[in-house]
This record gives sequence, C-alpha cells and structure tokens, in this order.
Amino acid sequence: MKKLLTIALTLSFVLLLGACDTNDNIKLGVIGPLTGDYSMYGVAVANGAKLAAAELNADGGVLGKDVEIIAYDSKGDPTEGVNAYNRLVDKDGVVALVGATFSGVTLAVKELAIADNLPVLTPTATNPDVTLDAPNVFRACYTDSYQGTVAAVFSKNNLEATNAAVLYNSGDAYSEGLADAFVAEFTASGGTVTEYTFSASDDDFSAVLANIAASDAEVVFLPAYVAEVGAILTQADAAGMDIPFVGGDGWDGLEADYAAVAEGMYFGNHYAKSDTAQVVVDFVANYTEEYGEAPNALAALAYDAVYAMAAAMEDAGTTDSTELIAALTDLDYQNAVTGSIKFDENGDPIKAITIIQIVNGEHVVVDKVEGN
Repeated sequence: MKKLLTIALTLSFVLLLGACDTNDNIKLGVIGPLTGDYSMYGVAVANGAKLAAAELNADGGVLGKDVEIIAYDSKGDPTEGVNAYNRLVDKDGVVALVGATFSGVTLAVKELAIADNLPVLTPTATNPDVTLDAPNVFRACYTDSYQGTVAAVFSKNNLEATNAAVLYNSGDAYSEGLADAFVAEFTASGGTVTEYTFSASDDDFSAVLANIAASDAEVVFLPAYVAEVGAILTQADAAGMDIPFVGGDGWDGLEADYAAVAEGMYFGNHYAKSDTAQVVVDFVANYTEEYGEAPNALAALAYDAVYAMAAAMEDAGTTDSTELIAALTDLDYQNAVTGSIKFDENGDPIKAITIIQIVNGEHVVVDKVEGN
C-alpha cells in the first residue's frame, strides 16, 4: 500500500488539499503544539500524518476517497486543545481524531470524544488514563507506565544500578506517570530510589543536580521533554556530573541541539531511524525527501496511526463511528514503522521498547526491552 520515493514529486501537491474541493474527502483531525517551545512535537505529528495521507491518496485513497488531514495548534495547552477539538467536530466534520499529541491535551478532550462517540487514535499520548473507560479511544504508542517500567528494568539489568535518582516535572502528567512507574518497578526489584522534582518555570537546576551528584545515585531517570532535558543536561555537564541519565520518548530529537551534553546518555523510544527494516528505511527516506529532515518517533507514530486508521476504515467498509470503533478494536496492522498495532482490552498496544544511546550525535540501538 505504501509508495516509495517515486511518489515524492506528487506529495507537495497532495498535501495542498486546501486548494481543492475537499467536501467529499475523509477528514481526520490532528491536534498538537504547532507553535511555541514544544512545536517540534506537534509539527512532527502533523507532518507524519500528512505524509501518510499523501501516500494513501497517491495509491487510490481510502474507500475510494482522498484522506484530508486538518491540523490545529493546541500550543500544548488543554484549553486550546478543547477549542481545536470543537472546531474539528463542529466546523470541519472530521470522522476521527489522530491525536491529540500530548497526554494532558488528550485527557482534556477525552470526555468530549466519548460523548460524541468519535473514534480517537492518538499517536503519542502515553498517560495510562487516556484509554481507560473509553471504548472509542486507542493509542499507537506504549503507555507512560510501561516505558517507566522498562526504563527501570534497563537501569537495573543493563546498567547494573541499585541506587537511582528520579528527577521529574511535578506539574506534568507525562513526567509524573513515567516517574511513578520507574519508582514502583525499581524498588520492587530491590533497588533504592530518591525522588527530586522541578516545575515548568524552573531554569536553574544547579541545586537539585548538586544534591544528586552528592548522593549514592548510580543512574538518573529524567522523564521530560527536550527543552527541559537539554537545559538540565547542559547544567549537569557544566557541573562535571558523570552519572548516566536515562529518559523516555520525550527525549527524541534531543541530539539536534544538545548532542554534546547528551553524549553517552540513554532513552527509550518507539523506533530507531537507523533501523534497517525496509518499512523504516522507506519511511525515513520519504519523510526526509518531503520535509528536509529525518523523522523523529512522533512523526513515525502519527504516520502509523493514519495508516492504521485507514486500515480500520477499509475493514469496516465505512467511516461510520460505531463500525469504525469496532474495526479498530479488532485491528491487526502489522506493516508499521513502530511495530505492530494490535490493541488490548484498553486500546493499548504492548511493544518492546527500543533503548537508544546517543553517540556522536547519532542513535545507536543498545537493546530492545520489554517490561516484566
């Protein structure tokens, strides 16, 4: 179903759907931070979704119609996310939502989507509560709790750590979720954890880093996003800390601006762009051709989510909400960049997590780890 680089010349035209008559298109909504400090995440999701739609359309579309991606800026704010959701449903008439990008925004629109019986397949919202008690809500990514558990297993088994520090953003659902799961798994396996927190408004981490450096910590788990991680690692490097840091998928893309201070550090991710599987090679080549940069994991997850949604529509033979939700429930989509998409009873996929080490600004696959 996927086209290779031979379709590259057609992609820009297909992506400019706004210039065409789109009344009969299958409209999918995307919500993410397209501006601001976290725009790298939302733009990646929108781009991955648009690339998948362009490829699908070049291959005949879905149910005989073109797929149209309508993306709105949440600025990473739940209220903005709700406004975007209402516009997508009330004005644009989307048949499903591929999003939202962040857990907090997805949780903000969850109850609205349940009330509307709108099919939701979020590529990247990892908080466990996103899919709970929501039969219409699915995700393509693993959960916060799962990747926090895997980070603890990796720290314990691969790094042979028995004492860990956890440094997390106490006001962010993503960061807290990973931290809680790490602590639970690491302590359950006999390790000792000391917890430290920061807030989104902090920019001086010298005091907390000094406390960690003076402790018995053999590893620091830092579940946060690139802007925060980059600042913390920069200050840790300046302080001469030599304790390894481990992160989650929020680290993806860190090497673009912080390669030097992230050298040798580890993070779990949904895929590695250096993977030699053909589906990954083709995706990376097509994305890079279209957007002029290599895709991060969020772009890959959004790409997979659109293809998975398209496969469910073909299985259902319709875009009717109830039938599409049933098709998503039974979906088994194997040829995905980030691993198979088959949902458990909560709408969550269980996958091995790729552990990546940043070496000379590149992603090196260290292991693929599953939770206990």
